[in-house]
Parts: sequence; structure tokens; C-alpha cells
Amino acid sequence: MTPPPPATVILSPHFDDAVLSLAGLIPQLPGPVTIVTVYGGEPGSHHPVSWWDTVCGFSTAREAYRARRAEDARACELLGVESVVLDHPDGPYIDGAELTAIDGFLAELAPETQLLIPVATNQSDHQKVRDRALAVLGKLGRRPPLVYADLPYTGHLDEWGSPETDDALSRSYLYGLAYQDLTSRHELRLAHDLTLTDDQWALKRDAVLCYGSQLAALAADHGMVIARTGPLRAERVWTLEPGAGGTEGIGSS
Repeated sequence: MTPPPPATVILSPHFDDAVLSLAGLIPQLPGPVTIVTVYGGEPGSHHPVSWWDTVCGFSTAREAYRARRAEDARACELLGVESVVLDHPDGPYIDGAELTAIDGFLAELAPETQLLIPVATNQSDHQKVRDRALAVLGKLGRRPPLVYADLPYTGHLDEWGSPETDDALSRSYLYGLAYQDLTSRHELRLAHDLTLTDDQWALKRDAVLCYGSQLAALAADHGMVIARTGPLRAERVWTLEPGAGGTEGIGSS
């Protein structure tokens, strides 16, 4: 039986980003929900293993890729969402190609599908996904996407999860530059502000633990990333509308 088309699509730059950022909120989004991993392609055999994959304990790029796909499948099954992978290899293995697979995927979505894209805090790979999606949506004349705070990166803001979060992002040079970039061209309005309950946290923790190959390396950069009071404890999503600098289309810059 052919599954019904998704009502909600989340663009996840890498295999873990959507779950780290939105696992608590996903059950509240209109379903069916599909997570689309943009950097989901298998690396070429000519690539040596990247520094990050070595830190995560892998000997080859393909070993890391296959383990991550299996981890992602388990997390998506746990959350009850569909998983789609585009054919762009991860950053260290991408050979400089543009993210053209986003174009065709978005063009095939029903116009009423709600799309979520990352705000792209401190992550150039995430920004490439964000900007490509905005440009394609603008050319297609589609509804503006929702924008989610990518975690754990945005979650290190001191005011994270508080009523002062947006104001702090508008001033922070450490964690707010991507947010400021978007608000210079668009109007962002808070759509979802979720501080996870114990039950929501338990589900998110279980989903995040599916990505076990990366947790030790993430902890080296992000401290207590899996702690109940850590950067994953709150989730945040904004609507995006044209602002004073973005009246020619959602993809204008």
C-alpha cells in the first residue's frame, strides 16, 4: 500500500539534526511527518575517513554512513515518522556539489505541505540547506516554511527556553548570528515554544540515544548534551514572513 503524502516535512541537514531539535514537538505536528536528510548520500570509496567519523570510532567513511543510516531508521521508527534521504554525501565527502536534490524534492511536494527548515546556528552545512530551500520555495511561489532552532547549537544560549530567548538571539554574537541574518530579511514570529515534560523528554531521550555513535563526540563539544537540563530540553519554531528586506520573495537576500 502506498503511504499517504506527508502533511509535514522536516529538512534535516544530517541524520540526527531533526531528532535532536524537534523530537519532543514531532508528535504535535500535523501528520504524517517525514524527515528528509539532505546530506544522506553514501560517500565515494575514494574518500578517506573524516576527522569527525574517526572521533566517532569509524575506520572508513562507508562504515560510518551505514551505521548512521541504521541509527536514523531506528529513531524514525520510534517516533513514527517516515525517513527520506537525498543523495548528497556529508560535508567532508561532498566534492563541492550544490544541493540540487532539494530542488526536485520540494517541487514534488504538495503546495499545502508544511515545511520546516533549520535556522542554521553556527553550522555552515545547515545554512546551505536553509538558503537553498528558501531560494527554491521562492522560485516555486510556495508558502513560507517554518524555521526551527537547531540543537544543541542554539540551546547553549544562556536564556534558552525562557521568555527572553528571541531577544537574546537578536543580540548574541555567539549563538544568534543565523537568527539575526534571517530577521534582517524576514519577520520571524514564534509558532512553537516547547519546554519538554518528563514524558516528552523520555521519548526524545530514547530517540536521541539511537544515534549512539555520535554522542561521545557531541559531548566533547557540547558538554552534557543528553542531560535533562541540557541544551535539548526546549524546542523552538518560528513562522517566517517577508520583512522589509525580503519583500521580493522568501528566498531573496
